[in-house]
Amino acid sequence: MAEYVLLLYAEDGERDRWEEMPLWVEVTKSLQEAGVLVDNAALESPEAATTVRVRGGAAEATDGPFATTKEFLAGYYVLDCADLDEALRHAARLPLARYGAVEVRPVVAGWGGRG
Repeated sequence: MAEYVLLLYAEDGERDRWEEMPLWVEVTKSLQEAGVLVDNAALESPEAATTVRVRGGAAEATDGPFATTKEFLAGYYVLDCADLDEALRHAARLPLARYGAVEVRPVVAGWGGRG
């Protein structure tokens, strides 16, 4: 088994993600029941972000996201799957995959005290 992070990208104002809550609850519950869900969360809007950069040895904090783009990181899932193919199958089940994007990326084994 390996951990994969599913990064959920949506376009601002494209869709109210809360109106699909029953679909999200259904998918999340099925991931729990399958024993693959490690963690998940929705994130606040990009306006709530603060970006930190260190330049010339000094830390700079800037209000807002790292980059200006139409899509923003809306949330994530961390799944413990047998392989990438299984993680991709689960990613395709997320409602946001129909109108946004779901990036699937392996988690480095042993990083952060897990794996």
